[in-house]
Amino acid sequence: MRSFNFAPFLAAATVVLAAGPVAAHARLVSATPAANSTVAPMRSISLTFSERSVPAFSSFDVVNAGGDKVEIRVAVAEDGKTMTGTLAQPLAAGAYRIDWRIASNDGHRMTGSYTFTVR
Repeated sequence: MRSFNFAPFLAAATVVLAAGPVAAHARLVSATPAANSTVAPMRSISLTFSERSVPAFSSFDVVNAGGDKVEIRVAVAEDGKTMTGTLAQPLAAGAYRIDWRIASNDGHRMTGSYTFTVR
């Protein structure tokens, strides 16, 4: 009877399991205003991600229902996970979309978007 060598399978499983956390991508974990919410006019928008970002490659835009970008100044907090945008003026009533992009420290770039309404 032949014996089976489990060593190659054990080595492969170890590599796959160890790579799991490294292969994780930054994801949006919270936002103010929240996705699909209806809010009062505001002058600040905040997005928090699951990983630290590279500020030079991370930002977001606010787009109105007509497809025009709203003037906003975005800064990344010292924690590297939170981006806050300060609007030049409070948002007028209407529908808006946040288009975000982030580059995490491991080099992965992620993008996403969500909508909200100002009453």
